[in-house]
Amino acid sequence: MKCRSALFGTMLVALTACSAPTQPTTQSTTPKAQDTVVLGLGSEPDSLSPVLGFAPDGGSLLYDGLVRRTPDLKLQPALAEAIPEVEGTQVTFTLRQGVTFHNGKPLTSADVAYTYGQLLKAANNSPIRGDYAAIEKVEAPDARTVVFRLKYPYAAILQRATLGIVPDGSDLKSDPVGTGPYTFVSWAKGDKITLKANDRYWGTRPAIKTLVLAYTADDNARATRMAAGEFTATELPPKAVAQFRNQQGVTVYEAPSADYRGVMFPLEQPVTGDVAIREALNLAVDRAAMVSAILAGAGSPAFGPIVPGTDWHNPAVTGSAAPERAKAVQVLEAAGWKAGSDGIRAKDGTPARFTLMYPAGDSLRKELALAMVSDAKRIGIDIRLAGLDWDAIYPRMAEDALIMGWGSPYDPDYINYELFHSSYIGQGSFNPGRYKVPEVDKLLDTGRQTSDPAARKKVYDAFQQRISDDQVWVYLVFLKHTYVVRGNWSGITVGVEAHEHATGGLFNTVPEWKPAS
Repeated sequence: MKCRSALFGTMLVALTACSAPTQPTTQSTTPKAQDTVVLGLGSEPDSLSPVLGFAPDGGSLLYDGLVRRTPDLKLQPALAEAIPEVEGTQVTFTLRQGVTFHNGKPLTSADVAYTYGQLLKAANNSPIRGDYAAIEKVEAPDARTVVFRLKYPYAAILQRATLGIVPDGSDLKSDPVGTGPYTFVSWAKGDKITLKANDRYWGTRPAIKTLVLAYTADDNARATRMAAGEFTATELPPKAVAQFRNQQGVTVYEAPSADYRGVMFPLEQPVTGDVAIREALNLAVDRAAMVSAILAGAGSPAFGPIVPGTDWHNPAVTGSAAPERAKAVQVLEAAGWKAGSDGIRAKDGTPARFTLMYPAGDSLRKELALAMVSDAKRIGIDIRLAGLDWDAIYPRMAEDALIMGWGSPYDPDYINYELFHSSYIGQGSFNPGRYKVPEVDKLLDTGRQTSDPAARKKVYDAFQQRISDDQVWVYLVFLKHTYVVRGNWSGITVGVEAHEHATGGLFNTVPEWKPAS
């Protein structure tokens, strides 16, 4: 894609200081054995099948896509020999020679056609099927040629070619088989996944022979396990990494991201469905305090779903990092929300009160939710908190607000289509607020089908402005992803990350990690 951010390249260069070891480097910091590495992760996948939604953006160590991303977001060939030209409704890839799956089967174009065919098959009910709606079919005219036939010119088609490829005819629910640098060993659900290095890998073979992905949803518990030496590396909220800074034998890494946190509102409810309530909260929230106190400076204020500094961001969609409470009160008063004797506003007998949910084990979202409660109370809005597990959250998203996280640096079609297009209303965590505006649907459809970057920019500028005008969310902060790594390693690369960093980001560079001499 031509539209790339100069800022992201700058951010990547600037990471030299951010990711420098925070402790004196001594011989004792180098692991004496590199055979096994344990990564502490916060979220466990539902499936390990790319067809069923596992790491479609290239963050898996089990699979390769036709292309893959470098840390600075450029595309490079993976299973394909080269990046093809994209013109019109046909895109042709030529496969790399000599690649085999973990089971020894040679890779052919039939495997690619099968993978995408299974993803598009309605009966498989893939949660990411809508992301590939532009694909009519994928053909395999010979063993090394793959032809994508599109329903319409789709600007982001190469970005979608990071999907992991599985063998033709494989069972989507069986043990995973790919072509990636690691092979599957075992999965103890709720605990860990064990992988081993693929000795037949077509690329550079990993130095780390055994990789354990250990899952602990609770941030504090994960930090405790890291401190106890159970993990080689882990992902943690910015405040939780403080105890590891300047600690001998440990390095703290910070990665810029397009990952945001914000408040999703159920739009069919009497209080959160009132645009004046949402606008007032947007004005009243103290984003500067959230960045400094909750993120410990590892982030920036957010006002929309596309991170500032990228070519796709609309600079007109902005606001004040400091609260504007006087303006918020004016908005509420003008809309008929009057303060009662208890300080809580009401309109036509309905109090300005609603429930805000957050995942109970997520300390960062909990702190953001508590800050929202405090900021809202100052303008007469009463927010009740509910810390729940995701099984309890999902059924309530059409009724109660939620601290959500999303964001992608790859293409503006990513995530935004599912979050704001009316066709996704009520589909899991997509469009949970039930936002339905024909103008926005048309903009999102047009953005998908427009090839010219300048024309797409105008479309996505208009999209960002409209959802800002409608105050669909209150965007709070963009995060820097923070990691803690024990030992002295070479090969760790930090780049710009998406929301889903558990299957990508810094941990996606594990095949290149080597004990530093």
